[in-house]
Amino acid sequence: MNPYPRLLFPALKESLADRRAIVITGMRRTGKTTTLRWLLEQVSSSNKIYLDLERLDQRAVFQESNYDLVLDYLRNRGLDPSQPMTVALDEIQYVPNLPSVVKYLHDAYPIKFLLTGSSSFYLKNYFTESLAGRKVVFEMFPLSFGEFLGFRGTPYRNRTSFAEMHFDPHEYERLKGLYDEYLLYGGLPDVVLESRPNARRDLLNDIFSSYINIDVRALADFQKIGELQQLMRVLALRIGNKLDITKLASTVGISRPTVMQYLDFLEMTYVIRRVPAYAGGDKASALAKKLYFCDNGIAGILANIGEGALFENAIHNQLRGYGKLSYLTKGSEHEIDFILTRENAPDIALEVKYHPIPSDDQKLKRLASRYQIAESWLIGRYPSPEFQGFLWGGLIF
Repeated sequence: MNPYPRLLFPALKESLADRRAIVITGMRRTGKTTTLRWLLEQVSSSNKIYLDLERLDQRAVFQESNYDLVLDYLRNRGLDPSQPMTVALDEIQYVPNLPSVVKYLHDAYPIKFLLTGSSSFYLKNYFTESLAGRKVVFEMFPLSFGEFLGFRGTPYRNRTSFAEMHFDPHEYERLKGLYDEYLLYGGLPDVVLESRPNARRDLLNDIFSSYINIDVRALADFQKIGELQQLMRVLALRIGNKLDITKLASTVGISRPTVMQYLDFLEMTYVIRRVPAYAGGDKASALAKKLYFCDNGIAGILANIGEGALFENAIHNQLRGYGKLSYLTKGSEHEIDFILTRENAPDIALEVKYHPIPSDDQKLKRLASRYQIAESWLIGRYPSPEFQGFLWGGLIF
């Protein structure tokens, strides 16, 4: 099996070396199953097995109250529990008691578990205590733009610093069409590999329907799923804006606690991300959070979103892998879109502009200096004849 490489692959392979269970979690159709199968192939021993818990027969095995029957099942499939064994389980959220099964077998036998699940909601509610110290969790998101280029067979040079992402007219001409696609359709692997625009939208609608009809129904007991769908459509029109819970509740016609419950669920199932306000250092901030979607394609099928909002949403997702993101605000006048916080490194101020101009750069530097942020960068979508002094979004891989 030779899947398209993902940024997570080296760290996942390295984690095979210890006994902890590897848990890969993320949004539906981000490539978790392909990654799980690839990871299992990296195990040199033949004492291994892949099981899909979406299948009712294989799910039933792990729903047994007598966990030794699970071991008998593995023996009957030709595995030897007296030797180091690797068991890959796909879609673990369908078996609520699975953490107990994994803990028992992990502690009693030399078994390495490789697990995937579509929700940190499930992990938070069922995995936190039972597998404490026995697991390492990897989050899988839609493709970065670098991964997108790899899937499309387009070579690129990875940039290791923001200075290297400065607007380059030659790279801009080479990559701008692909970046347009990335902004419009997002980074879900099946969508990226589909060349027909209408088929891409059909795929996105299918993925969204599967999320509603499978993930939501399996992971939550919401009585009115239509409310959740309506809230998602409203949220898609608020990308990059601060969340006003009272206004959201009034718009959808539900209570504030219900809005908060839905927002928590959408974030833990990798549909949205909420970005907190920046307070500097380790201070907490009680200001409203800003909203982004984890994939442009999913956001785009929910509402007719402006190009500027789609661009800012994509930049949020492209920056996510570089560190923790927050935004800086002072009343209604002074705001910097993103503050990037990294371990053992100074914070960086980043402002997103669809058509950047010199005054945007001057304002950003002035604001960053006021808040003692030494490094700042303007991120732009399109150059103008008189100004090219910005980072181009298509070079943030």
